[in-house]
Amino acid sequence: MSYQEKKHIVSFISTVFIFGFYCWYVFQKVQDTNMDTTETLRFWAAAILILIPVSIVAKIIIAIIFNIIYRITTKELEPSFSDELDKLIDLKATRNSHYAFTLGFLLAMGSLVMDMTPATMFIILIFSGFLSEMAGVFTQLYHYRKGV
Repeated sequence: MSYQEKKHIVSFISTVFIFGFYCWYVFQKVQDTNMDTTETLRFWAAAILILIPVSIVAKIIIAIIFNIIYRITTKELEPSFSDELDKLIDLKATRNSHYAFTLGFLLAMGSLVMDMTPATMFIILIFSGFLSEMAGVFTQLYHYRKGV
């Protein structure tokens, strides 16, 4: 298995754990509080705005730990270049990720049109962000394994 495949598998696992833990924490807080509409909007907006830096910091820390462990176990350095294949795979993964998020965004806006609660819209947005990241990681894993 190549370095890129291992890196993306670690990214997948870390994304699932970070997202799962964060959702568990947020949904525990939702159940503990009784909010009106304004507080609901403020709560879910804060939940999304906090999720972004928390996941970025956690992914940076996990990437550093992965590189340290990879270096210790294989005695190899991380590849310092990306060739055209890497760039093409990254572009395809970005495209698929954007398609997935756009679909989720449209579903979130559609939930408001169908008179669902604003909390439903925010939940759909959070999950569409998660699914878009998974679409990008799976696309990269698929293309590194099967080719472009």
